[in-house]
Amino acid sequence: MDLQWIWEGMKEGVAQMTWLEAFAVFFGIASVYYSIKKNILVFPTGMVSTIIYVYICLKYKLYADMGINAYYFAMSIYGWYLWSRPTDGKEQLPVTWLNRSGIIQSVLLFFGSYAVLFLVLTNLTDSDVPAWDSFTTASAFVGMWLMAKKKVENWIAWIITDIVSVPLYFYKGLMLTSFQFLFFTVLAVLGLIAWVKSAKVERKKYA
Repeated sequence: MDLQWIWEGMKEGVAQMTWLEAFAVFFGIASVYYSIKKNILVFPTGMVSTIIYVYICLKYKLYADMGINAYYFAMSIYGWYLWSRPTDGKEQLPVTWLNRSGIIQSVLLFFGSYAVLFLVLTNLTDSDVPAWDSFTTASAFVGMWLMAKKKVENWIAWIITDIVSVPLYFYKGLMLTSFQFLFFTVLAVLGLIAWVKSAKVERKKYA
């Protein structure tokens, strides 16, 4: 990998960055950090970042990503509620794996949302990246839904979303956001490892 190219890209991204994008990036990284730590602050920090990205995505004609950020905001409220109200006498909502029904629901959510988003972007907007935008948004739909339920597999969805988002935002000229998603990919891998360990502990605790 050309490290000089990465460095030049980062410098260009900082030069083109607005204070609003910097603010969104800061809170986005904070949200992922708190998610790895299973800290409820993942939701308020994420809400700040996502509401800013609704505006940024609208400006850059990333309509599906604009929608997913609005969805993040709504799901953050839902996740905040779930995480703060544990069930079955547990002190907090435990980290668990999806069962077969959950896996099927996740797959259907991905393909269903992708199909709807692609049709909308292709026929009702001037998006120049409908397939690309729809893919990252559909996988993020799944990731946010699973994170609200504290499912380990949410990190797999985020890894896929982040990897595909890197070239998308780079193509759109949002250099710093592109590198943010590259950083998010690393954090998502770390999050997956941490949540797998937590799920094993929870399984032994309540076995």
